[in-house]
Amino acid sequence: MNPIQLVAIFAENKPGQTARVTGILANAHINIRCATLASTGKFGVMKLLVNDPELACQALKHEGFPATLIEVLAVALPDKPGALHAIADCLAKDGLNLDNLSGFVVNQRAVLVLEVQKVPRAREVLQKQGLHVLAPEELLAL
Repeated sequence: MNPIQLVAIFAENKPGQTARVTGILANAHINIRCATLASTGKFGVMKLLVNDPELACQALKHEGFPATLIEVLAVALPDKPGALHAIADCLAKDGLNLDNLSGFVVNQRAVLVLEVQKVPRAREVLQKQGLHVLAPEELLAL
């Protein structure tokens, strides 16, 4: 299975930076499907789920932004109380830590994007529990 990749961009935390990043991606015909932004003081990290992570990373680097790709897992599950707990508990019982997490709801399903240290092991653990780990094509088709 091909990996799902987030584009992570390290940028100065100042007015206009998000517009610069999104402008670069728009000009490269990159579609942003999900975005997170976290800042601590003078700097921040944007993480973007896009239709073409390689091209997005190249375009951003070309314009001087430090950008990298992060392999993640996306899990689709029912949009109901306890769904996130099921994921967190499953990983915890196997000694796997959730480093970062984001999510959204679409078509009455919750989709969680998980950053973990051991992606192949986490995929295996989640699938053994009957959880649906999405392929990149499935995720981008939502």
